[in-house]
Amino acid sequence: VQIANDSIYGLSGGIASPDIDRASKMARRIRTGTMCINGSAFLAPNAPFGGYKQSGIGREMGKLGFEEYLEVKLIAEPAR
Repeated sequence: VQIANDSIYGLSGGIASPDIDRASKMARRIRTGTMCINGSAFLAPNAPFGGYKQSGIGREMGKLGFEEYLEVKLIAEPAR
């Protein structure tokens, strides 16, 4: 985990392990936008895609990618 996190990049990574629970715990500790366990990258239209560190900020696809194009507005009204 330390070797992986020492990289200046963090787009994606993969873990091969017969112990899925252990691999999941390790995947949560590695600073990448996408982690795959025992397989290839999962890219679905509703799954956010993006990296950490110098691999980029923000997400494409999915709800998180869509939200980058929205503007939030707060309207405060007096109590009625």
